[in-house]
Amino acid sequence: MSTAVTNGSRATARRPSKRKMGLWMATALVIGNMVGSGVFLLPASLAGEAGPLSMLGWVFTGVGAVLLALVFANLGRAFPRTGGPYAYARRAFGDFIGFQTAWGYWIAAWAGNAAIATAFVAYGSTFWSDLGTNNLLAAAVGLSVIWLLTFANILGVRQGGAIQVVTTVLKFVPLLLIGVIGLFYMHGGNFTPFAPNDHNLWSQFGAISTAGTFTLWAFIGLESATVPAEEMEDPKRTLPRATIIGTVAATGLYILATVAIMGIIPAHALAGSNAPFADAARVMWGSSVLGVSPGKLIALVALISTFGALNGWILLQGRVPQAAAEDGLFPKRFAHVSGKGQTPVFGLVVSSVLLSGLMLMNYNSSLVDQFNQVLLLATLTTLVPYAFSAAAQLQMLFQDRALFNPRHLARDAAIAALAFGYAFWMMWGAGEEIIAKGFLLLMAGTPVYVFLKWRQHREAPAVTPPTRPIDVDTRVTIGTGR
Repeated sequence: MSTAVTNGSRATARRPSKRKMGLWMATALVIGNMVGSGVFLLPASLAGEAGPLSMLGWVFTGVGAVLLALVFANLGRAFPRTGGPYAYARRAFGDFIGFQTAWGYWIAAWAGNAAIATAFVAYGSTFWSDLGTNNLLAAAVGLSVIWLLTFANILGVRQGGAIQVVTTVLKFVPLLLIGVIGLFYMHGGNFTPFAPNDHNLWSQFGAISTAGTFTLWAFIGLESATVPAEEMEDPKRTLPRATIIGTVAATGLYILATVAIMGIIPAHALAGSNAPFADAARVMWGSSVLGVSPGKLIALVALISTFGALNGWILLQGRVPQAAAEDGLFPKRFAHVSGKGQTPVFGLVVSSVLLSGLMLMNYNSSLVDQFNQVLLLATLTTLVPYAFSAAAQLQMLFQDRALFNPRHLARDAAIAALAFGYAFWMMWGAGEEIIAKGFLLLMAGTPVYVFLKWRQHREAPAVTPPTRPIDVDTRVTIGTGR
């Protein structure tokens, strides 16, 4: 079922793809990319910012994440193409917005990986203290992990997916146990006062917004299953299921664990904690759990968690530029796949080279400073593709109604509108400085887009740039979306 498609003057046959990722691997990719480094320190950060009221930040962020997950599930079911947010934005709004989405998401992927790799090294210092004081050694360990996982993903999506399943189970189960068992150790007085005593509703809303911005880092990755869509078994079924199951499971884990920890540790003590999960485990089980100190046990879970998240994001960092390159919107080399696993080796290697450069540029900074420098910026540059994806669903509901269930058009439009509003709210919550830096970073890609278009125009008489056809039953035209 492949028909002619026009995109300006470009049209080619469909590129064959290998579908190797089933439901469990896809779900593990979503959960593993969401549950990374943020969850382990966020209870302490939130206690200092808003106290027990910050739990509402988790709830609001969880609701927003589920709305976005429903958007990606619907888009993935209707249009299961490699590239995820990029593919949807380009389909709805044309090449330039598609390029901006791919550019921002690609930068967010490898830049965010620098934060995850830094967190991995930080937790590793629990077992190897020199990692916390020797910056060069810390950088060497971080780079070693990056390139080990890059090589694993070069072997194929199946290999990367297997690592993801194992690490997801090994980190999800211990965190779930702490959350469930911790409910029996809670003290109601730790939730009093629940909100600031000034009774100023605006300040309370501001505290919830701040908490929502903090917690958003823990939800980045909910769209992960949409990015390698063409490497999945039955993507129209697998992709939406994995997205919803993964997002709901991670959201439930976050809220459960935060409620338990805030109920175990008073807010003033929690705000000064460097290891809230370890402190909660110490209250519940004493100074030893199975012969191991709670601090080391939680550090081990955190190492597994960050290792798995880094693996999943390295898998994605080669797929978005691959999809854009197949449409002539990234340099052609990014579209090249090779090896038995037919993976985008060039894109994976270039992304990891840039990631390694970012790690080395900051190796003189403390581990905490390195983490904070890239966290908010990576979050903002991911929110832009989220907003474009929500808007793309609204556009496609009007433009390509046949792709969606006609009985649910009004419901899907309402969900997409709310998801867009949530993404916009979170961008506003990032603050003026981060918004300005993120905007400049996105604009820096414009000369690249202009150069690619100029080269296409110059080569047009002799060479037809490759583009992927759209998997629909009827002839469609991609242009401005009108």
